[in-house]
Amino acid sequence: MNDSAYTIFMIFGFLWVFIASAAVIALFKSEGQEIRISKMGLIIVIPIILPIIITLSYAALKGTF
Repeated sequence: MNDSAYTIFMIFGFLWVFIASAAVIALFKSEGQEIRISKMGLIIVIPIILPIIITLSYAALKGTF
């Protein structure tokens, strides 16, 4: 199995997430708002991010065992 395509996909995905995060922070900073994460923000973010991390970790480790 060719893992180079998967590696390129993962790098592109991480780059995309980083650029999107930087854009959101720049947008908030340009309006003079302070950046803070509330409890409600964590309730929204954790169920979205956690399954993505678990799925990608499983896919990455599945090929090694």
